[in-house]
Amino acid sequence: MYLDNSATSKIDSEVLNEMMPYLTENFGNSSTPYSLGKISKKAVDEARIKVASLIGANPKEIYFTSGGTESDNIAIKGVAYSLKNKGNHIITSIIEHPAVLETCKYLEKNGFSITYVPVQNDGIINISEVKRAITPSTILITIMHANSEIGTIQPIEEIGKIAKENGIYFHTDAVQSVGKIPVDVDSLNVDLLSMSSHKIHGPKGIGALYIRKGLKISPIIHGGGQEQNIRPGTENVPGIVGFGKACEIAKRDLEKNMVQMTFLRDELIKGVLQNIKESYLNGHPEKRLPNNAHFRFTGIEGESLLLRLNLKGIAVSTGSACSSKSLEPSKVLKSIGLENVDSHGSLRLSLSKDTTLKEVQQVILELVEVVEKLRNISALW
Repeated sequence: MYLDNSATSKIDSEVLNEMMPYLTENFGNSSTPYSLGKISKKAVDEARIKVASLIGANPKEIYFTSGGTESDNIAIKGVAYSLKNKGNHIITSIIEHPAVLETCKYLEKNGFSITYVPVQNDGIINISEVKRAITPSTILITIMHANSEIGTIQPIEEIGKIAKENGIYFHTDAVQSVGKIPVDVDSLNVDLLSMSSHKIHGPKGIGALYIRKGLKISPIIHGGGQEQNIRPGTENVPGIVGFGKACEIAKRDLEKNMVQMTFLRDELIKGVLQNIKESYLNGHPEKRLPNNAHFRFTGIEGESLLLRLNLKGIAVSTGSACSSKSLEPSKVLKSIGLENVDSHGSLRLSLSKDTTLKEVQQVILELVEVVEKLRNISALW
């Protein structure tokens, strides 16, 4: 039973079928002028249209990258280097993905000033904190759309409006939200937006960065002229084709999947909270992704819980996959006010369009049993 879809998701059979010809007979380099290359170029162009369509963008505003981390790096460093003569101040939040936080720390060591705005106990950013952080030197605000651990959805539209009113570029890491909830770059008032394929049943190693038309950023990778010089390097044609198909499917099935995953998520939350005493939901109860349920269990060590569930054939997570090797308490959970002991007792379950009610009911039963057994041997309980 796979309930770690925020880490990665199973590739869709429709996506795989679409990719196969570009892994076999249509293997041409899309930058070459002969027929085989032109077939690949046409496939890349068609995929760009599909990716753009999912977020309400123009295809010319889509730049393919290797994934969310690279998109975040290009967006943040690209704006920073492009506008360094105008200002050196960037605003982000304390609960961003490491791809954003580590990029900001790098810039901090290289002459830029970063303000990390806090979040409230429900994991939502206070708009007034963003307003208060703006200075005459602010050139960029980068705030994630939905958190990768606790799934809370930020007020991106309002933050984007503030950025626009102050003439500041606005980037959002939408890796977890694209394909799960409606994402429209104009409605959200964003100038740059990061996406990743493997979170929406596409292949790994491919993503995209949306850059609003007219916005100029400095490239951070130098080479050939691919992707309008923003991301040079031979295009990953099979990956791009797969990503395009995944976006097409996500758009086609968005409403149906949202309704289904929200129902199953709520059943999961209700079942856990009603059947396991001293269990709590982390993050906002409603402003959260339809596929995310993040719990904490008093007297339990999350890693032990994960391993016991794994023995039962259930894959879950204690947090973001990109931070899971760290033994430190989750920065996200600390930021919403949890003590270290509660942070270590937390578990993330993330559903997909393939998750069934039977699986949700089964995982509730298994969690009840495992939590009880662990509490019986816990010094904390």
